[in-house]
Amino acid sequence: MKTLVALGALCLGVLSLPAWSQKTTSQGIDEYRAMLQDGNPADLFEAKGEDLWKQKRGPKNATLELCDLGKGPGVVKGVFVELPRYFPDTRRVQDLESRLLSCMVTLQGFNGDEIANTPFGRGEQNTLTALATWISAESKDMRFNLSQAHEQERAFYEVGKRLFYMRGGPHDFSCASCHGEEGKRIRLQDLPKLNQNPGDGVGFAAWPAYRVSNGQMWGMQQRLNDCYRQQRFPYPGFASDATIALGVFLGVNAKGAASVAPAIKR
Repeated sequence: MKTLVALGALCLGVLSLPAWSQKTTSQGIDEYRAMLQDGNPADLFEAKGEDLWKQKRGPKNATLELCDLGKGPGVVKGVFVELPRYFPDTRRVQDLESRLLSCMVTLQGFNGDEIANTPFGRGEQNTLTALATWISAESKDMRFNLSQAHEQERAFYEVGKRLFYMRGGPHDFSCASCHGEEGKRIRLQDLPKLNQNPGDGVGFAAWPAYRVSNGQMWGMQQRLNDCYRQQRFPYPGFASDATIALGVFLGVNAKGAASVAPAIKR
């Protein structure tokens, strides 16, 4: 009889193991992330970005210290939480990376098309990522407040909204398939709901971020490109209107959320 009781208890324990292990694994990942925050490798990219901002580079041998990111030449504090936004000089709505690219072209003389066509993680794309990491850090803990004053900003929001819900590809996925409901996750990674305000600070407000799984620093452009890859869509062009429109939609929805970028991700 004692053997049967013990066997029954063991069976019950085995049956309950998946739920128990899922919970504790998820908690373990959260604790792991918390420990890594004190030594986030993004700090290295941040330091590199600050140096690159002040370094004379390119055919014009100039720095980026006169780059206007929305608050006047050279001002970086607070700009990240107001981007993407409309810029009169380019007559475009631009996010941080596309605006930095414009400054590298006009101030330093780089070839913008060549950089835009360079794969992520190579050449001057690394420069853009490092710059974006440093500039985002200068607005850490500040609240997102994207403008919708200009007609193009409002138009980009509506386009971004349509793109967010647009289904397609071989799996008939959309951005909303993963980020349109509460409580979704993939590979123990919680998927934030990104289609409503207020934002929760772990989605749009967390990029650029260091990816522990591949040891790489990713900006928002690369994050959105990889989302399209997972949907089995073709890659959009770097700093395309489509990715910037998605950024406007997500950024407006994140209004009031505190920026945690540069963050650390799975």
